Amino acid sequence: MTAVVNDYSDDVMDYDEVLERFDPVMGMEVHVELATRTKMFSASSAEFGDDPNTNVDPCSLGLPGALPVVNRQGVEWAIKIGLALNCEIAPYSRFARKNYFYPDQPKNYQISQYDEPIAHDGYLDIVLDDGTEWRIEIERAHMEEDTGKLTHLGGATGRIHGATASLVDCNRAGIPLIEIVTKPIEGAGERAPEIARAYVTALRDLVKALEVSDARMDQGSMRVDSNLSLRAVGTTEYGTRTETKNINSLKSVEQAVRFEMQRQAACIVNDVEIIQETRHYQEADGTTSRGRVKETMADYRYFNDPDLPPVLAPEEWVEEIRQTLPEMPWIRRARIQEEWGLKDEEMRDLVNAGALDLIISTVEAGAAPAEARSWWVAYLAQKANEADTDLEGLPITPAQVAEVAGLIKEGKLTNKLARKAVDGVLAGEGTVSEVVAARDLEVVRDDGAIEKAVEDALAANPDIVEKYKAGNKKVTGAIVGQVMKATQGKADPGQVNQIIAAKLG
Repeated sequence: MTAVVNDYSDDVMDYDEVLERFDPVMGMEVHVELATRTKMFSASSAEFGDDPNTNVDPCSLGLPGALPVVNRQGVEWAIKIGLALNCEIAPYSRFARKNYFYPDQPKNYQISQYDEPIAHDGYLDIVLDDGTEWRIEIERAHMEEDTGKLTHLGGATGRIHGATASLVDCNRAGIPLIEIVTKPIEGAGERAPEIARAYVTALRDLVKALEVSDARMDQGSMRVDSNLSLRAVGTTEYGTRTETKNINSLKSVEQAVRFEMQRQAACIVNDVEIIQETRHYQEADGTTSRGRVKETMADYRYFNDPDLPPVLAPEEWVEEIRQTLPEMPWIRRARIQEEWGLKDEEMRDLVNAGALDLIISTVEAGAAPAEARSWWVAYLAQKANEADTDLEGLPITPAQVAEVAGLIKEGKLTNKLARKAVDGVLAGEGTVSEVVAARDLEVVRDDGAIEKAVEDALAANPDIVEKYKAGNKKVTGAIVGQVMKATQGKADPGQVNQIIAAKLG
């Protein structure tokens, strides 16, 4: 293996110049953790977030004599994903051993599928920001098990480079994965980064609609590897590809592809060899850094797992699973768009913001569509931006947002008080009702207290009273503001206006 000391990671070519000189060729590998109760080949819990190394067993730890048993639901959900991706389902497929030595894989091999995947030759149609449709060809969707998780200590970046120690958590080892691999994506040109993001967005929406995974990129239940190479404009031979590993947000997918295009172009013009390697995406500045030289298929020494029988998927079973497929996301979007009267660009904005499913769930929990949209694309989007996360990463549920909207409708909260209630939920202070009670947010309904506040405000502003009596009815806004201040924003503005009108005749 030849190492290149200076990989010109700091040198990038202007994006417009990249496009003038080179064509990008992409390939996307997306790993989706299935939300089964147990692991792919053993009965250990697959629950996320449990204490480290508590969901383990002899099989997932690779202890001598432990034999794997296939999770039937994992196979069924793999077929379900394959069907949704318009793939052919193999009536006969096999598990193989993928051999490599790494501390997060206790067995020193991973059970995967190699030349006989369960689903192959499909496609997924995606829609870009301007409404353009693009078809992504799917090469395969195969079953495998996840690895454990390493936590590197002592370094500045959380990566192994510079770390002084590493901790191994085997809870994730053995959780069922579906790896979805595209065929080479060619002809994308300047839209390559956008296409990468749109594809991952569509795939995430799809697996969530199938209810086989929560597809939480921030928690690792959906992870993206992007492969990229460049070739000179007008040529057909592929360049040397690099693989950027474990990208964990939609924005980062787009940035990683763009940066690799610019970095590889700079390497080519500076006569620096591009080697087939894995690279790490750096969230802090949107760059990539060297990981390790990429193995070839021969290095993995694939062979059929002798402990596992072939997976049989008879046609009757496949058709039975096909009947369980839900309404596909793109069909649901068209229906929702018509029902809510949204323009094409409004729908695209909701999808691109990752807000549509959250809004739909909020509406299903009882909120009006306009109210749900307002909360998620305005106030909560602002909160997500401040927290440097996406909307799904916020610690509030659609049901809680719907509850807040319901309290506004009932007159128990004003819009301002409702935002304070949401702030409390986001801060981890409890449920909506607990926050409202603890912060004493509910609208004041004491007619006497509100009437007293109105009388005090009118007495303090005789000039406003005179203007009102002279015919200027709009001046009462200042009185309402003073009453709201006196009641700490807890008076009902409608009730305040009624009392003012009564007092002024």
